[in-house]
Amino acid sequence: MTDPKSFLTAIFSAAVAAADPERTIRNHLPARPKGRTVVVGAGKGSAQMAAAFEKAWDGPIDGLVVTRYGYGAACERIEIIEAAHPVPDAAGLEASRRLLDKVRGLTADDLVVALISGGGSALLPAPAPGLTLADEIAVNEALLASGAPIAAMNTIRKHVSTIKGGRLAAAAHPARVVSLVVSDIPGDNPALVASGPTVPDTGSREDALAAIAAYGMKLPAAVMAHIQSPAADAPSPRDQRFAGNEVHLIASAAVSLEAAAAEAKRQGIEAVILSDSIEGEAREVGGVHAAIAREVATRDRPFEKPVLILSGGETTVTLRAKGKGGRNSEFLLAFAIGISGVQGIHALAADTDGIDGSENNAGAFADGSTVSRLRAAGVDAKVMLAGNNAWTAFNAVGDLFVPGPTGTNVNDLRAILIR
Repeated sequence: MTDPKSFLTAIFSAAVAAADPERTIRNHLPARPKGRTVVVGAGKGSAQMAAAFEKAWDGPIDGLVVTRYGYGAACERIEIIEAAHPVPDAAGLEASRRLLDKVRGLTADDLVVALISGGGSALLPAPAPGLTLADEIAVNEALLASGAPIAAMNTIRKHVSTIKGGRLAAAAHPARVVSLVVSDIPGDNPALVASGPTVPDTGSREDALAAIAAYGMKLPAAVMAHIQSPAADAPSPRDQRFAGNEVHLIASAAVSLEAAAAEAKRQGIEAVILSDSIEGEAREVGGVHAAIAREVATRDRPFEKPVLILSGGETTVTLRAKGKGGRNSEFLLAFAIGISGVQGIHALAADTDGIDGSENNAGAFADGSTVSRLRAAGVDAKVMLAGNNAWTAFNAVGDLFVPGPTGTNVNDLRAILIR
C-alpha cells in the first residue's frame, strides 16, 4: 500500500455508500393509501432521502422537507427548504410551522411519510408557548457546549418544542405515519434521531431536568420554568394517536461499519469493529484509541497487524475555549498526540454527513508524524487541543478531510490502519 490516505478515503466512501438513500429507501416503501400521500422530513440527509423517495414512489405525492444550508437536492414534487445548523434560525422556525400545517386536516385514508435523519433537532426550532426562537437558540448553544450525550440533549430539546417528541405525528392524526429513519444515534433509538418529531419516547421532564443539572447547563429562566411545568410533557408512546404508525430504520452506523470492513478485506486488509456506539469526551476517546493502536503496532495485540480498526458512535466536546474544530478533529488530535513517533499508524476520523463542527471539513487524517509536522509548522499540538482548536492544527499541515456533503448521516467513522 503506497497511499494510506487513499485507502482510508475508500473506507469512508464505502461506509457512506451503504447509507445512500438510493440504496435503502426502496426496501422500506409503505403500501399506497386510498387517499393522499404527504412527505415531510428533516435532517442533514433529508433532501437526498426526498429525491430517492420521489424516484421510488409509484403514485402522486406532495411534501416538504428541511435540510441544512448547502445540503439541498433536486426534487420535482417535494419542496426543499434550507435552514441553519447547528444553531437554529428563522428559516428553520418557518419550516417547522409549515411542516405542522402540512399534516393538519388529514384523514384516516391519508399517509404521511416522514424522512428523518440526524441534524433535524437544530433544523426544527418550534418554541413552546411562552418561549421564543432566542430561547431555543440559547438552549441549543448550551447543549452544544455541555459535553452531554446526544440522548440527553434530545430529551431536553423535545421538552421545549411544539414539533419534537412525536408532536409532528400527533398533528397528523388520524392519518397513518410511516417514519423512514437514518440513525446517527448510538444504539439506534429512532425516537432520539432529530429529537423524534414523529417518534415519541419515554424520556420525561424529570430526565431532562436531571441532565440539565448533571451537566451544569445554564438555561434561560423562561425555559427552566417551562420544563418544570406539566405543560412541557411530551406525548407518551402509548398515546392512541400513534397506534397505527410504523417506524423503519433504513440506515445506521452498524451497517456502514460492516461495509467499511468489507471494503478493507476486499483490499487485502483484515478489519475489526470495536463498536458502533462509542460515546464520551472526544479527546479521551482519542487517547484510548491511541493506546490500542500503539499496542497493536508494537506488540501485535489484541490484533495482529496489518489491520484496520473501525469504530462509530458520537463523541462530545466540552468547550473550554473558542477555537475552531469539531468532535472528529478533536478526537484525532488527541489520537495524534497519543501515537506521536510510532511508525505505521494512519487514521481518519470523519462525520459521515460530510461536516465536522462548523467548518467545511468532515474530519482529518493523522499519523505518527503529525505532532512533529505540526511542531515544524510552528504549532503546538497540546496547546491546540487545550483550546478546542483542532481544525487550525490540521489545517496547518494540510490534513483536513473535505469530501463535501454526502447526503446521509450515520454518525462518525473512525478508521485506524496499522501496517
